[in-house]
Amino acid sequence: MRHFSRRRSGWGVAVALSVLVASVLSGCAKPGGVDGNLTNQWAALGVPTGFTPAAGTCHLANFSTFGPRASYEEVDCQTKHRTETVHVGEYPSPAAEAPEPPANSSAAARAAYETCDKKTTEYVGRPWRTGRLWIGVTQPTKAAWTGGARWYRCEAVVSSSVEDDGGLVQRVGTLRGALRDSTSPLLLTCYGVQLKNGEIGTMPAAPCSAAHNSEFVGVWDAGNLPYPKIQKQWDDFHKGCRGLIASYVGVPNDADLQYRAGVVSLPGGEDVWELGDRGVRCYLWVDTNKLKASLKGKGGKALPVQYQ
Repeated sequence: MRHFSRRRSGWGVAVALSVLVASVLSGCAKPGGVDGNLTNQWAALGVPTGFTPAAGTCHLANFSTFGPRASYEEVDCQTKHRTETVHVGEYPSPAAEAPEPPANSSAAARAAYETCDKKTTEYVGRPWRTGRLWIGVTQPTKAAWTGGARWYRCEAVVSSSVEDDGGLVQRVGTLRGALRDSTSPLLLTCYGVQLKNGEIGTMPAAPCSAAHNSEFVGVWDAGNLPYPKIQKQWDDFHKGCRGLIASYVGVPNDADLQYRAGVVSLPGGEDVWELGDRGVRCYLWVDTNKLKASLKGKGGKALPVQYQ
């Protein structure tokens, strides 16, 4: 179980310009149709502006931490695509004065991720972690940053499965409001956990009305706990998820809970953990494929104590 360029000399140019100036100074009458004022009818040049991506757009390219202008291409969301920009923000000071884009460990990067977290939930219509969704922050390349770009893009993608290494899929249709309907096929529901060497091998989705052995019960906030790497740290995560199991099913959160159901605790990867993602997806799990209905609110009779 997963505790599961080139320079040229300006000398020749300078000589040519001096000859031109001499010609103008020694010139006679001005040509017909010219008033001699070389500036009053020319529009002032505007301040150069850099490229800024747009929100509510879909893209065929895979997610990338850096978004070069050359690879930016919007596609119709009703055609196959991989990512969707749910929000475009701008790095504020002092990060905006830095010589390069914020690193993952910086306060600016964490603040951008937090904004993307909230904006994605608003965009899809329900907390995004309750669905087969993953989010990431795309920022300007170092060259674009040097040129003045300070934007960041909040990208949402759909995963093929609930495991952390689930492949990102091509899909048709926007994610705007995609989780609002309780029958959305993107929502996390029931699963058939299959173990391999004591850990999750696969975790395919299954209708809750069909045989399954696992069910999503909610998202637990791990707060300031470290990213789990050793058993004791995983135990803390399981304890948090067990509390959600108890509330979800309607059974006591006591010592007997471990004999009612196992637990699958799935945090995001270490990269997003560094960015401040503390949401852990929690699932109840039983040993055999004997469940054929959702256990939400079913109480102790539906999930009895099974001492071993």
